[in-house]
Parts: sequence; structure tokens; C-alpha cells
Amino acid sequence: MNSTNTDNSTIPIALIDDDHALNNMLSEYLQEEGFAVTSFYDGKQAIQNIQADDFDAIVLDIMMPEVNGLDVLQHLRKSMHTPIIMVTGRGDDIDKILGLEMGADDYLAKPCNPRELLARLRAILRRAKAPQAKPNECDDKLTIAGIELIVSQRRVHVNKQSLELTSVEFSILALLMQNAGHSVSKETLSVQVLHRKLSAYDRSIDVHVSRIRKKIQA
Repeated sequence: MNSTNTDNSTIPIALIDDDHALNNMLSEYLQEEGFAVTSFYDGKQAIQNIQADDFDAIVLDIMMPEVNGLDVLQHLRKSMHTPIIMVTGRGDDIDKILGLEMGADDYLAKPCNPRELLARLRAILRRAKAPQAKPNECDDKLTIAGIELIVSQRRVHVNKQSLELTSVEFSILALLMQNAGHSVSKETLSVQVLHRKLSAYDRSIDVHVSRIRKKIQA
């Protein structure tokens, strides 16, 4: 395992990209912003070394030789729900959709702007780890049509069976249930959950909602 700073006071993340120069540049930048970065330079290395709970977030490049990012994503999602941001070529819309359908939380197009990656990481970590404030117990527990959602614990049950959701999926479902009986636009979901404005041809919200529906109906 190729590792950089491992200071316990920092936030552990994995950076998986076969472009050594970009990997090292992003690693150095993120370390300065309070992250302990472990770098992997190919998909096979990442699969062999990453275990559940090793990292608070994962940044994953899609285009890698031998074992590509989608294969890595599929493997990781079998055993962990760690937030994953995938990095794609600017025109690779199919890869973006496939990645989201396979469980990625967000994506970022290359060339990768370090400041935008930092913003995406902070947003995804806030969703995954920060407890949500609740005015009272009634607001904390939402129940609609057999779906029970406990906001403070970030837990969901469907007909009393536990439902595993990514942090993004949970936040979308919570927002929809909190506004039951009212329409919630994709723009609102994008701003409040992904912390970015909805851009033209961006299908991220559609894909996340589709995954939620499939999981509920399974």
C-alpha cells in the first residue's frame, strides 16, 4: 500500500488514480487541507488493500488499465457504504450514469480542479457523518407507507426490514419524506443534497432516486 500522511488528527481518505502526477498533486493538496491520503495507483491494488471502515471517503478514477474504476466500485459496494466520488473523463456520460447506478455518491469530471474536489469531499463527509439537528422526536422519526426513517440515526426500515442506503440516497429519501404531499424539484434535491446547482443533462438525481426505488421495492 502506498501511503502518505497518516496523522490520526486528519481525515483518512483513499485516492485511486493511475495518473501518478495527478494522484500525487491531489494528495499533496488534500493533505494541506486536513486529509490523510492513502494513494493507490491501480484498481487491483485498491481492491486488495481497502477494507471496510479504513477510510471516511474514497476518490476513484474510472479509466484505469486492467481493473477499471467501475470494477473497483462494484467490488467495494459489496461490503462497504463509504462515500465514493468517481472521477471521469469530461464526455464520459455513460460512465457517470453507470457509476451512479452502481453506488457512487457523486462524480467529478477531468481535468480535476482540486478546489472543487475539496468542496465535494467536504459536502459528502458532512452528509455521511454530521448528525442532523431535530426539533423534536416526531420530526426525527418519519413513517410513510411502510417506510420508517430515523433522521438522527440515519437508519431506514421498509416493512420492518433494514434498508441499506448510501449517504446521498438517505439524504434524498429524508428530504422527500419530510416534504410528503408536496413536490420537490430536482433542482432543490441537487442543491440541498449534492450542494450544487443542477446543470444541463445532469442525471445524478434521477439515478439516485431510481436506485432508492429499486431498493425499496426489492
